[in-house]
Amino acid sequence: MAIRYLLRLPDPAQARGAEPRLAFRAEGADGFAEELQDALRRPDLFLRWRALQDEPENIDEALGVTDPDAVVTGEQDDLAIRLEVRTTLPSSVLRHRLNMLAGKHWELRDVR
Repeated sequence: MAIRYLLRLPDPAQARGAEPRLAFRAEGADGFAEELQDALRRPDLFLRWRALQDEPENIDEALGVTDPDAVVTGEQDDLAIRLEVRTTLPSSVLRHRLNMLAGKHWELRDVR
């Protein structure tokens, strides 16, 4: 059963992870939603991150799980962006992907 997460990017210009090769590139709500959805549906972001680690073979494969049915929608909210995520992925995986993409510049607003 999918879980619904409501997220907020309070300052979209700052919503960039520490590693530019992994960080969001989007500027608008639709772009952020598309990039996050892709990161949840496909293993590409995880694989790029793992390749950058000192000992990639020691990385827990559970962090690389994907949800091909994940859906993310985005909406501009004044200067911030709201994202709604529906996924079966564990919250730890969602958090890991968001930290790669946005760094610490995101907020969890609600979970259902």
